[in-house]
Amino acid sequence: MQGKIVVITGANAGIGRATARALAARGAHVVMACRSRERGEETRAAIAAEVGAAARLEVAQLDVADLRSVVEFAAQLRRRHPKIDVLINNAGAWWLERKTSPQGHELQWATNVLGPHLLIKLLQEPLRAAGGRVVNVASTAAGGLDLADVDWESRKYDGIKAYSATKQADRMLSWAWHDRLAGAGVTVNAMSPGLVATDFNRSAAGFFKFMFKVMRPFSRTPEKGADTVVWLASAPELAGESGGFYEDRKRRPCKFNEPAGVAALWDVLERHVAGFDAAPRADLPGSAA
Repeated sequence: MQGKIVVITGANAGIGRATARALAARGAHVVMACRSRERGEETRAAIAAEVGAAARLEVAQLDVADLRSVVEFAAQLRRRHPKIDVLINNAGAWWLERKTSPQGHELQWATNVLGPHLLIKLLQEPLRAAGGRVVNVASTAAGGLDLADVDWESRKYDGIKAYSATKQADRMLSWAWHDRLAGAGVTVNAMSPGLVATDFNRSAAGFFKFMFKVMRPFSRTPEKGADTVVWLASAPELAGESGGFYEDRKRRPCKFNEPAGVAALWDVLERHVAGFDAAPRADLPGSAA
């Protein structure tokens, strides 16, 4: 990975931090895309102290749930790095109560699916230039996606079901981009890190907070959760391998790769990012005249 450009969203904590550290230790130039620049800089300094002076890390501000933030981040990144070797869509979240993004989308949908889709779309050119890799962090807790109501406007909100739906969509998103980028030499794979002991579950309350506390001793470390991500991003033997769903470095069957469903998801995503995927910053939806 010496000298390769690796972009990791949500890189300041948990699996993202462990991935950033592992790839920096392998010689990669790691772009840590973090919602909080301050926390990102703290993590960058800590990783540099652990890895050594040769570590190449930079921090960039990105709120993946905010489509305007994704556009601005991608534009700056393209100027600094005309080639991107690896994009890791790691940032994710879940909430028990319904929240919305700056564009009015259900926040889990915006964070886990919509933002990553737009980011891949805006970084196609540098990924193609490098023959790069895209790794989407998904989950085995997946299912229940209703493409007619991805924003949970017509149903009673259920945070757990909403999360599972986005994780199904993450896999389907991977298949959609695999189909579109395979001819350009860009690989796209999804993976599950398993149950990992991070602060990802900080929004849990009541019964769920109790359950996560009980399960924590049986959870993986962030480093173990990141192992398959690092492997997918760096292993020479995976050159050209694309369109897979992986767990513990093994390719697993996936029931969410039916072409009609993947195409339907693509149509929904394209409607939701319309106006953000090509317009100059001043012409973005919501910009002042």
